[in-house]
Amino acid sequence: MGRIMRQILTIVGALLGLGIMFQNLAAVDAWPYLHTLGSMRTEIFLALGLVLGGLIGYLLGPILVKWASRGITWAEWRLQRTPMQDLLAGSVGLVLGLVIAFLLTAELGGLGLYGDLLRVAITVGLGYLGLLVGLRKKDEIMRPQNWLPRVKHRERVPLAAAGDVSKPKILDTSVIIDGRIADICQSGFLEGPLIIPGFVLEELRHIADSADVLKRNRGRRGLDILNHIQKELKTSVQIYEKEVDPALEVDSKLLKLAKIMDGKVITNDFNLNKVAELQGVPVLNINELANAVKPVVLPGEEMVVHVIKDGKESGQGIGYLDDGTMIVVDGGRKFIGQTVSVVVTSVLQTAAGRMIFAKLKAHMPGAEASEA
Repeated sequence: MGRIMRQILTIVGALLGLGIMFQNLAAVDAWPYLHTLGSMRTEIFLALGLVLGGLIGYLLGPILVKWASRGITWAEWRLQRTPMQDLLAGSVGLVLGLVIAFLLTAELGGLGLYGDLLRVAITVGLGYLGLLVGLRKKDEIMRPQNWLPRVKHRERVPLAAAGDVSKPKILDTSVIIDGRIADICQSGFLEGPLIIPGFVLEELRHIADSADVLKRNRGRRGLDILNHIQKELKTSVQIYEKEVDPALEVDSKLLKLAKIMDGKVITNDFNLNKVAELQGVPVLNINELANAVKPVVLPGEEMVVHVIKDGKESGQGIGYLDDGTMIVVDGGRKFIGQTVSVVVTSVLQTAAGRMIFAKLKAHMPGAEASEA
């Protein structure tokens, strides 16, 4: 594309140089030094303009293409981060400002150069003023009910409540396979439409068709979860079929789609969560939600634990609560396969979840020996 644009700019520069030289053919007869070129001075003059214009276009082509590419990238970044309400309101204000400027400057064309400069200044000034007014009055412009006069002694619905629309939630592949998203939707705590990108469905299909039995079961489970959410739950589910960027990976496509739709990404992928925070994309992490709703356990509390395996340290036993929280029981190795009463000594919160450290109650057989 860069080479093509450079060739196009070279041709455009050559044509411009030829046109400028053609408009100044009178200089051929005005300059006495050019008469020494003989009868071919006009052709040489035009050829010189053609060569100089093409050379300037060839040399300035990469710089112009680079500036244009940066400008387009910056404009696309700004448009993606600007809310649609601001874009519409600013466009309305800009158009009104330009229309007023056109009506005011229609009679300035006969003043020559000064008239043209005055028209440009008025057009730019009124256009910019209309853009600012449109952005500052966006709430009134985007709500036509505010244009009507208020009627006294009539109850009005609060505009904040009427215009409160939840942002779309974009589902990640990992959170679909996890399955807990269906329970969260059924509980009613999740508002707004659920967006399922087409590239996520394609990835689920590949996992479901995998030769690995474990991957195949996980993929089919994810598809079953989606069918359950779409058919049995009262949740708005939308399939986003448009391609975001074929050159990007799935995680990068999710983040870019979230920026385009001004939505949030639902995931339980720790790495995706960190990358989204760096790019300023809101993320709803299922694992963080699960850790937040787990019951609070304080040191000194008693509980009953079923020890199922030994721990890393000598004499430790490992058990789990119903919510999956791991409990490390000091001296619980000899009670593997049994249910014991323990006392919580400390609680450790990690990025992977919560760990509870406990010791055997003193009145249990073998507790005194383990402490000794």
